[in-house]
Amino acid sequence: MKSLSSPIALVVLAIVPLLANCSSTGRKASAEPLAPAPAGKDAAQSGSNKTSAPAAKSDDVDEYAAAEISDPLQDLNRATFRFNDGLYTFLFRPISKGYEAVFPSLVRQGIDNAYDNVKFPVRFVNCLLQVRFERAGKETEKFVVNTTVGVGGLVRMSDRISSLLDVPPTDTGLTFADWGMGHGPYIVIPFLGPSSLRDGVGLIGDYALHPVNWGVFWHGRHDWTMIPPSVNTLRALPGQLGKYDAATSEAVDPYISVRSAYMQYRAEAARK
Repeated sequence: MKSLSSPIALVVLAIVPLLANCSSTGRKASAEPLAPAPAGKDAAQSGSNKTSAPAAKSDDVDEYAAAEISDPLQDLNRATFRFNDGLYTFLFRPISKGYEAVFPSLVRQGIDNAYDNVKFPVRFVNCLLQVRFERAGKETEKFVVNTTVGVGGLVRMSDRISSLLDVPPTDTGLTFADWGMGHGPYIVIPFLGPSSLRDGVGLIGDYALHPVNWGVFWHGRHDWTMIPPSVNTLRALPGQLGKYDAATSEAVDPYISVRSAYMQYRAEAARK
């Protein structure tokens, strides 16, 4: 545990949990949203801050209208994209495979459910900020049901209640969108992946509202406080890397594919 005290470990373990919210967020025609979960191809775009995409393959998300994307930092973004790709391949992927080898799928699902349940403050506060009081009430119902009947959230009992089954998740970036803020320039964040100026700032709010990170803020001197965020990172890796692979494996230009898919995914999420 001593090694977790180093500043580098603190930074990595604290920010990488956000991978689940922003790192591969695109989608293919038959795949779940990749935010990182998430692929598509860009249509040709004009303007000094727009770029053109290669011809799309038939199995990409070409049924979606390509979003207008401001990418003035494309050279830097591509360099960061390559760095992240190497990081995912040579560091995160072996760790992910080890996690899957040690814990059976049923156990991993329970851990995922529990961490999603404890993320309730992020969704609840942003529902209030968006003046969606009915949705905030449903988020509260979900949290109570899953925490009590679902044994601390290990079992997602709310999925058995029809009124709580399809409550769209939200976050601070989507709150900014609801307030009328545009994306701003597209950016690729080290470790985390695709984002935008708006969503990147939103990640700060999400991080502060997420209980698994509170130990870092309040008790950062003690090694044990690093366990919740580091476990959150570990449990998210298999799903996120699988979605990243789906977004990039057949892409002519993986950077363009992920960029377009991310913008499409966030646009769809903002409409819900």
